[in-house]
Amino acid sequence: MKNHPPKTINVYLTLDQLVIQGYFNPHDPAPIYKRQLSRQFELYIMETVALFKRYDVIFYKFKYVNEIDKQYAEPLMYAIRRHFTELKEDRIKTFKEYKRRNIMMLAAGILIVTLFHILIPMVLTSDKGISSAVSNSIDIFSWVILWHPIDELVFNWNPNLVKINVFNKLATAELIIIENEKKATVDNSTLRVVA
Repeated sequence: MKNHPPKTINVYLTLDQLVIQGYFNPHDPAPIYKRQLSRQFELYIMETVALFKRYDVIFYKFKYVNEIDKQYAEPLMYAIRRHFTELKEDRIKTFKEYKRRNIMMLAAGILIVTLFHILIPMVLTSDKGISSAVSNSIDIFSWVILWHPIDELVFNWNPNLVKINVFNKLATAELIIIENEKKATVDNSTLRVVA
């Protein structure tokens, strides 16, 4: 397996008084740093980091036009960090409940299977055919009852950890402020076509 170097994922945002209002829930009257992020803004950020790998680095790059707009950088960053920290904590709580539920199901399944394997052979000792059929049925029942919790605990826990890692990276990502750069113009007279 090849080790690929971590890549940088940039989330570009504009600090403009008109645009910044679209980043938040329009019905939230709180100050900017305490406002809830809008669903569309959260989707934009999540789509930007959709190809995120475990060791990738995320940066928020804020672009502003004038010094008045620059003052929104810190409150917006605080709101973004608070939002993704809450999502991370919620996902951690959900993951702990997921593990607890599956461990409880596995323990209950093992207890039921053990009881069946101990008690049923004690009851059915008379006929060889019936006890063999019941024993095979108990084996199939044991497999069915234990399959789901084992499958969840062994194979399906990783998506939860991936989400927790993404939310953690989004909550702790660095902020880079970019001043408005003047657009470069291309002088067509200096371009030459070579055939």
